[in-house]
Amino acid sequence: MGIFSQIKSLSLNALTTGRSPARYALLAPWLILMQLSACGEDRRPPPASLKFGDLPVSGTLADARRAGFTACVPDNVSMRCRREAVVFQRQGPFSAAVDLKGSDGAGGFDHLTLWHAADQNALIAIVNELKIDGWSECLTPSGQWGGQAIYQRKGAPVFISMDLSYWSKRRLMVFPAVPAKVPRCRS
Repeated sequence: MGIFSQIKSLSLNALTTGRSPARYALLAPWLILMQLSACGEDRRPPPASLKFGDLPVSGTLADARRAGFTACVPDNVSMRCRREAVVFQRQGPFSAAVDLKGSDGAGGFDHLTLWHAADQNALIAIVNELKIDGWSECLTPSGQWGGQAIYQRKGAPVFISMDLSYWSKRRLMVFPAVPAKVPRCRS
């Protein structure tokens, strides 16, 4: 029942029982605070653990820490754990992070993000390695995945997404290759 329905119910109750509506009005702020405290973090279980090479792609906070992602910074609804000097597809070093759900990281993470702090074209070396290794490339249409190059290889447990347009840092993200989550490419 929503907060406004509860307040309306209390007001009607006050009118029908002869009690003072002002008395119930004092309860309204408390009801609002109780409802707001019920709003919170999404508490779904973390995704299954998946590694690609020696890097975690999805899993728990413990998976991230075992892989060296120990520089963790929580905020109100998520936690980012970073690792420096990461090598990916024989290229690097890069900065990397996993973004966990929940301020305590209990919701786990569902992708890995890589970037280079100084050279926005450094990730192109990874893309070249992927192409040499037989990965296909396609571009996404505008929308949620707009401005991305998607890399896939049949039988690979992951797909890779790289920013084509970016404001600050170009990112390369590695996701589990769940068919429903692989973005569609332009035809």
